[in-house]
Amino acid sequence: MPPTDERPRVWIGHVTLPTPDLPATREFMVQLGMRPIAQGEDFAVLELRGGTHLVLLPSTEPASGAAYFDLMVEDLDAVHAQLRAVGLAPSEIQPGGIHRSFSVSSPSGHSVTFNSSHVSDKPV
Repeated sequence: MPPTDERPRVWIGHVTLPTPDLPATREFMVQLGMRPIAQGEDFAVLELRGGTHLVLLPSTEPASGAAYFDLMVEDLDAVHAQLRAVGLAPSEIQPGGIHRSFSVSSPSGHSVTFNSSHVSDKPV
């Protein structure tokens, strides 16, 4: 890392999410703003900001409850409006002690939470 690079030296590399409907979940994650990187019959890899990859894996179990991760965005209101515009049904935005947030359900049954950002003023 160059001496002038102020970014943290590490980041989350991969997060996995088992899903009973790999194609629909992949498309849903693309609608949320993730970049498709690779896919096969039994996996899909999507990229998030900072180089983190979400790896979707097939599951025979039904998906339910919260996803194993949440998402942080710079403009929560704009993302909320964009998701509504593409036909998704995000919950109302809720105030919070640190974040404002909302959630949206994936076709496979997971609930994905979006949070307002509170990153530092340093490069990330």
